[in-house]
Amino acid sequence: MAVPPLFSPIPPAVHPRHAEINTHTAAWAEAFGIGSEDLRRRLVRHEIGVFAARVLPYGREEVVRILADFVMWLFGVDDGYCEEGVLGQRPGDLAGTMHRLLRVAQNPEVPLLSDDPLACGLRDLRARVDAYGTDTQAARWVACLREYALSVVWEASHRRADTVPSLSDYTLMRLYDGATTVIFPLLQMGHGYELPADEADDKSVRAAEEMASFVITWDNDLLSDHKERAGEGYYLNVLRVLEADGFSQPEAMTLAIAQRDRVLTAFMHLTDHLRTVGSPQMRQYTAGLRSFVRGSLDWGISSVRYTTPDDPAGLPTTVADTPTDDRLEPLGIDAVSWWWNVLPPGPPRGLSQSRDLTGARG
Repeated sequence: MAVPPLFSPIPPAVHPRHAEINTHTAAWAEAFGIGSEDLRRRLVRHEIGVFAARVLPYGREEVVRILADFVMWLFGVDDGYCEEGVLGQRPGDLAGTMHRLLRVAQNPEVPLLSDDPLACGLRDLRARVDAYGTDTQAARWVACLREYALSVVWEASHRRADTVPSLSDYTLMRLYDGATTVIFPLLQMGHGYELPADEADDKSVRAAEEMASFVITWDNDLLSDHKERAGEGYYLNVLRVLEADGFSQPEAMTLAIAQRDRVLTAFMHLTDHLRTVGSPQMRQYTAGLRSFVRGSLDWGISSVRYTTPDDPAGLPTTVADTPTDDRLEPLGIDAVSWWWNVLPPGPPRGLSQSRDLTGARG
């Protein structure tokens, strides 16, 4: 089923060195032997360096390269271990493997997995994170990697049982299994600043980060649905979760789009507020979160990872100017209902109130 243009009020941008960054990441994957030869060849075609260049369009090139190489590494784990490997069906074994990789990220000097390509790549990434980030940012990068590891093990338990989680559980899982949180510290490293501790730990900032993760992963689910349904293995995305709740495929797509539009509206409203009341670093960070949201969408609608030219996916080539639902009311998803408690009063700037497209199914 074709995906319609998705709403975005955020302007597009791409780093001027995107071609060189993409070439570097392909060479990095080859140098460290990320994934099997077949997987590596496929990943190189996805232009992961361009993804990083869209997420950090004005960042330091060295950090954009770290981001690109990390996403290449991530797909080596996600595709190679979870989607296509036997560990994706064995959550206990996957947990052990991820814990050993986490130990390498936390303490690169430990004598673990010395011949493992993913571990060697992770050691390289950690050294570069240390070079361009603060101790606090490096520690948060490792902590967020742990969140990712825990969530993919949770997902593997569903894959093994061939089950579909509830919408609330899926939403919670998806905030982390897309590894969006691991990229947040790189947004700061890319511009050489650090959020003050009182702002970094503020509940409103965490809400903005989680809203960004929600929109990015919902977009990914919508754009990857065709590829995943065409595969032979287990797949899990928001459309499958909604269909398990009784919605038809067209109804599920309409609802998922309305959900991401409502969250994106709230995200813009909240980040507008944070930009007004926050520090100069906060203005930089909220701009980075916005670039992450838009950059992910632009890469998703253009990368062959999702357009699948041999079996065209019917993805949009433009974005929509208006949301399908911009009401400042909770979605009715328990895991994230608290977001609306921290929204500032008043209507969002420049967005008109739309009709309800997210009503509960009777």
